[in-house]
Amino acid sequence: MAAELFWPSVWLPILAGLALSLPIERLMRPGVSSVRQRPPAALALHCGLWLLVFAFELALFRRPWFAAFVVLTLLTVLVLVNNAKFDALREPFIVQDFEYFIDTLRHPRLYLPFFGLGKALLAMGAFLLALYAGMWLEAPLTDTIAPGDLITGWILLVLAALLLLWGGARKKLSVCFEPERDLKSWGLLACLWRYGEEERHCPQVVSPLASRQRRHQSASPLPDLVVVQSESFVDVRDCFAGIRPDILAHFDALKRGAALQGKVEVPAWGANTVRTEFAFLSGLSAEQLGVHRFNPYRKLARSGSMTLVRLLKNLGYRTVCVHPYPAGFYGRDKVFPLLGFDTFIDIRDFQGSPKFGPYVGDLALAEKVCTLLKPDALGPLFVFVITMENHGPLHWEKVATGDVDRLYTTPPPAGCEDLTVYLRHLANADCMAGMLGKHLAAMPQPGWLCWFGDHVPIMPNVYDALGLPDGRTDYLIWSKDGLASAENRLDLRVEELGGLLLEKMGLISGQTEAVSTRSPAPS
Repeated sequence: MAAELFWPSVWLPILAGLALSLPIERLMRPGVSSVRQRPPAALALHCGLWLLVFAFELALFRRPWFAAFVVLTLLTVLVLVNNAKFDALREPFIVQDFEYFIDTLRHPRLYLPFFGLGKALLAMGAFLLALYAGMWLEAPLTDTIAPGDLITGWILLVLAALLLLWGGARKKLSVCFEPERDLKSWGLLACLWRYGEEERHCPQVVSPLASRQRRHQSASPLPDLVVVQSESFVDVRDCFAGIRPDILAHFDALKRGAALQGKVEVPAWGANTVRTEFAFLSGLSAEQLGVHRFNPYRKLARSGSMTLVRLLKNLGYRTVCVHPYPAGFYGRDKVFPLLGFDTFIDIRDFQGSPKFGPYVGDLALAEKVCTLLKPDALGPLFVFVITMENHGPLHWEKVATGDVDRLYTTPPPAGCEDLTVYLRHLANADCMAGMLGKHLAAMPQPGWLCWFGDHVPIMPNVYDALGLPDGRTDYLIWSKDGLASAENRLDLRVEELGGLLLEKMGLISGQTEAVSTRSPAPS
């Protein structure tokens, strides 16, 4: 009875939905391969996932045509989100990004502007209208099929979906964790499945910091250390000659007196700060992390492996993180104690602090850090600072009167308003660097400052006009004792920076092999 009534009602919506899903998927940027170019396993995963979601919607609405429409709508939303992400971050949608749908509800200003508030409202309105129309135009299967027969048919449908997934998963599709390549080879749904499979397993990785021999002479006091991960910090003066050279006057002065300075290759573009953050704190490269490179705080970082923070804590440091945003973002409130932090100072400690734009300003953040660095402190202090002021979306801010004259010697090309807004914040980051350097220099105890950018800013229109940067940011390692040398330039990867910092401070032994200068990242 179930087969006689159930399958004639669902097979045509299923076939039509699957047929339409493939051209919808091919609307993705940077593009996916055609059906003919994909192996059977990838197609089986695609069909199995589509069918499984269809079965869920069918159980929810009991209308097969409307269920197929809902699944295709969800796929279209993923394609639109993917394209918005790729335009802004030069990376396709991956399975770890599903977490950001929840974050969008918690922190809408961080995400919605890049998709477009108008698009989001239009999509929501269209879906609600379609929901009403679908429920009204199509009669539910319960009108013609007995409940027992309907449940039997639905169970068989779910088993068919699971059988397709089992067949597609038997021979693991090879993934290289370069999302553009994997997406092109296997398609969106197969890539989501494979990345999800890989994330279930944590690689046994050991930080190179764990093997570095600790050094400390008890006669000399341990220096205070401030590390600033500056939001979207990069020296953009090379991109456009019309930017006033003194926009980074304080940073330039620190560079001239730095023990080391140069360009740092980071594993993020425009966002995904935690990739750079964890690479610095752990010393682990993206290649070692596998799929966990995309968001190490979801699972891998919770294993409590050796980090720069834990190493400093073992040496007697009090370890503090300062970040003027909710500590729960990216799960830092759960992860950071496992990394070795004693204290996390988040947005709750900045109530009433002045903002510059939508976020707590870098100057207010610098003042907070300076209050932690006290001459009479008991023991050395390590402060890890994560700034927020220069976080996008830049295009939601407006260029103010006088900004162009104050920030440029020559006005920028048309369409570069985001660059002007960015320079406004960059000037404040520069003042923050100057404030911290001055405060450390005035302290009686020795002090060090490490500064680096987490990624380049999101400015697609600016890059269209002025050219695409290579993705590297800027860093420096500075000491109040003046350890600068004429040859202090060294370009490196961010996972090398933490160990090199501690080595320069004399806290750990030198590496057996010198850190090599890296060539520029491909543009």
